[in-house]
Amino acid sequence: PLNEVPQHLINAVIAVEDARFFKHPGLDIRGIFRATWTNLKRGGKFEGASTITQQLARTLFLSPERTFQRKIRELILALKMEVVLTKSQILEMYLNQIYFGHGAYGIENAALTYFGKGLHELSVPESAFLAGLPKAPSTYSPYKNYGLAKKRQKHVLRRMADENFITADIAQEAIGTKLNFQPRSIERVAPYFLENIRQHLVNEYGESMVYKGGLQVFTTLNREMQNWAEDALQKGLGDLDKRQGWRGPLRHEDPPATLPKALPAEMPKYGQILEGIVTQVSKDKATVLVNDLMGTISFKDMLWAKRQLVKGTPVTEAQNFPITSAEQLLQPGDIIEVSLKSIKREQIRFRLDQTPIVEGAIIAIDPRTGAIRAMVGGYDFERSQFNRALDSLRQPGSAFKAIIYATAIDGGMSPATLVLDAPVVYGQEGPGKTWKPENYEKRFFGPITLREALRHSRNAATVRLLEQIGVRNVTNFSRKLGIQSALSQDLSLALGSSEVTLAEITSAYGVFANQGLALYPYTISIVKDQEEKTLEQHLFRPRQVVTQETAYLITHMMMDVIQSG
Repeated sequence: PLNEVPQHLINAVIAVEDARFFKHPGLDIRGIFRATWTNLKRGGKFEGASTITQQLARTLFLSPERTFQRKIRELILALKMEVVLTKSQILEMYLNQIYFGHGAYGIENAALTYFGKGLHELSVPESAFLAGLPKAPSTYSPYKNYGLAKKRQKHVLRRMADENFITADIAQEAIGTKLNFQPRSIERVAPYFLENIRQHLVNEYGESMVYKGGLQVFTTLNREMQNWAEDALQKGLGDLDKRQGWRGPLRHEDPPATLPKALPAEMPKYGQILEGIVTQVSKDKATVLVNDLMGTISFKDMLWAKRQLVKGTPVTEAQNFPITSAEQLLQPGDIIEVSLKSIKREQIRFRLDQTPIVEGAIIAIDPRTGAIRAMVGGYDFERSQFNRALDSLRQPGSAFKAIIYATAIDGGMSPATLVLDAPVVYGQEGPGKTWKPENYEKRFFGPITLREALRHSRNAATVRLLEQIGVRNVTNFSRKLGIQSALSQDLSLALGSSEVTLAEITSAYGVFANQGLALYPYTISIVKDQEEKTLEQHLFRPRQVVTQETAYLITHMMMDVIQSG
């Protein structure tokens, strides 16, 4: 409600968007002439003349296209709105509908998204920043360009002073105030999953319906599974990244002159990677300042960094250094990444950490229904919105071998059928080029059963098996399992050289787990409009694409991999 919005926030919005809001009838003739003169004088479009009422009409009822016809409709709607609504109602609707960037619609959501606080807690500098966002939320995002965001805030504060909402002194003081943003103040639930759903809905129903139509969308997401998947991926990528070696301090700055004496009101979460500055270093520990939180890192919590990357060398060429003290790794002023280890009797302990540069993905599909229960498309959605669970093509490697053996079983072979695991050489295109598939153990095992070949992932035996059953048969079988990506028509297919998506290979394995029945993976169960009318509903259409016998046998063979492989 408007009576819960701070007056200085209302003043900031009016000052920068529509100073004559309470005086015009929805159309500001004086503002139009002023903007036209300014733009002609400066030779470009530097100033707009849309009133708050016009902007609200555009947001609620019109498309974002820039045409003369749309502008006329916008003016007519604005004039009609001024007749049926009071100025307070228009302003309240505007503040609750306008987009502020980063998924925040409405002023309350914006306050939480950027500052992690309610409207009543906003200061004048914070209110001025938020008031400047609607013009171009992406351009003025502080996470993309803090300097540009600060420049826009400065403009808003000066407009407030020009309109006598604040004094020039208050404006100058607010300009000099540092803005403390909290980009993670609202927990983002399954961002890759939700972005995939958002794209589908926009494509299906259009942006206006998605953002303003009051759709009810029921999804397949299991929140608990999603949390497990995100934790598992972040931990797994973190551990892998550390095995590649430490990349050293991020940068070096002068240590702060004064240090905090009390614990801050808000403590970081366990596992969260934070930047900190080293203030002191001794042989067995380092003292680090992290966002007004002072703590220590013991030498044993930095030992993984003994494998250190030498600048200018590939990641694989990390070297082991004989490190016997913290002083060999750190010095005061180093900006490093840490994570919280423990808090005991106000004693804060960190561990040396680093943000992984490697990426990964997880998808969890219920094979009985095709429902996608969890989806993580990368290490951090804010870092990269590319969804590696659905869109990234990667070589599955030995994970593809199950499909080779399932094709053989489906073609009449049995787990006891013998295949030769022996050296073989294939000629390649070009003079003197050959291909010699080798086993991981660098040795061969002669005639072995299909069960044993899969159990120990024998490369040479699998290549011979593929040659025997035919590449085209494997390709056709893969299509039945739901793999649509292009597959190479040569024997390297046996070793998983053809790129597929994570969703494809996971869904294919689901067919084996579901007794040969295939169900297309899906994320949306039902979509209803605001009148409860069903617009979309997922229908189950299971198809028997593989015989139950084949599915049972290949599943039983894969169990061997875990039990004795």
